[in-house]
Amino acid sequence: MNFENVNKELIAFLDSSPNAFYAVSNMCKTLEDAGLIRLYEGKPWELEAGKGYYVTRNDSAVIAFRIPKKDYTGFQMMASHCDSPVFKIKTNAEIAIDKQYVKLNVEKYGGMICAPWLDRPLSVAGRIIVRTEEGIETRLVNIDRDLMIIPNLAIHMNREVNDGYKFNAQVDMLPLFCEKGEESDVFIKMIAEEAGVKAEDILDTDLFLYNRMKGTMLGLNNEFVASGRLDDLQCAYASLQGFLKAEPKDSVAVHCVYDNEEVGSGTKQGAAGTFLKDTLRRINSSCGKSEEEYLMSIASSFLVSADNAHAVHPNHPEKSDPTNRPYLNKGIVIKYSANQKYTTDAVSGAVMRAICNEAKVPFQIFTNRSDMLGGSTLGNISQSQVALNTVDIGLPQLAMHSPYETAGAKDTAYLIEAARVLFSSTMEGTGDGKYRLLF
Repeated sequence: MNFENVNKELIAFLDSSPNAFYAVSNMCKTLEDAGLIRLYEGKPWELEAGKGYYVTRNDSAVIAFRIPKKDYTGFQMMASHCDSPVFKIKTNAEIAIDKQYVKLNVEKYGGMICAPWLDRPLSVAGRIIVRTEEGIETRLVNIDRDLMIIPNLAIHMNREVNDGYKFNAQVDMLPLFCEKGEESDVFIKMIAEEAGVKAEDILDTDLFLYNRMKGTMLGLNNEFVASGRLDDLQCAYASLQGFLKAEPKDSVAVHCVYDNEEVGSGTKQGAAGTFLKDTLRRINSSCGKSEEEYLMSIASSFLVSADNAHAVHPNHPEKSDPTNRPYLNKGIVIKYSANQKYTTDAVSGAVMRAICNEAKVPFQIFTNRSDMLGGSTLGNISQSQVALNTVDIGLPQLAMHSPYETAGAKDTAYLIEAARVLFSSTMEGTGDGKYRLLF
């Protein structure tokens, strides 16, 4: 495996994807360049065997698929998410202070670590909705320069800052934007100028702060990757690359990237929405299959829910489970939870182990400490829409939900290869808990 090239391309993807809208836009361009055909939910689908297609929802979720033949067995799928904990800029964002400064009003999106957001260059990116002669349209905007900062309060004025200080999102976390001048609404005017539109034609916005620090390799032998948004764009990138390298034979390969996992997935573009179910049913219908054949195909399908996992922390090894301890660069992490925060059971865990063995990549196991409540992911939420055998996996990382995270330099390549095997394979359900795996 060429780890160096994989990491170089991963970092380029991370640097150019400051939020979900840009991540999906970049993935769509890659799919387009690979010859896949774009579909729209509001238009008819006429699908052909041997071709690949992709469809987006809300500009922030994407599903790509390849149909090897119309009489396919089932669906081999990998789902990840493209959102990360971040600060969203509120409407009417400008706040003037003492007629000297302008700061922006923001709110937290998802459960982030607040402290690393302070005292570093930030900027803003996202989408704006613009009035046109025919209605409205979406424009992506990225102010690609160091623009703002959230300044810490000096230790002389906050002696408790190193003793467990509790950050107040409305007080401590607002970014300094500019000096106060004579003009008002300078923020939205800047956005309009960047987008090449009139400020009065901007009807609404979805804009977010992002960390300007570029991704990098570090460690004595460049054995680590550090970047923003590794959770979960690292898995989304690996899934996409595995999908493009795969050769589906009897099952439809499905690359799925949701939005809004960090806030519960309860949106039309999230795992609790109908995006995947709608797409699978339209594939089924376009291939001339009946409702019963759809249900039969689901019984011979498999979903890998790919969302990054916690590695053993070098400064806090006691925070990890005594016997299941993932480390960076030691392979794909299969995640288990007795309370079903992760969907992995003995059947899906065994299938994932078989996929890793076929791909010749290492895997390891994650469980939370029994006295520690862990996070959740999109696998169990997606089950409410499409119920099938599902395994929860991830790539090991440190500092999850920081604006700058750390992962292993080998693990992305491992997941790409496992995804390639998954998307090229077929699983035939021959009885409850009994499956035939064809690689």
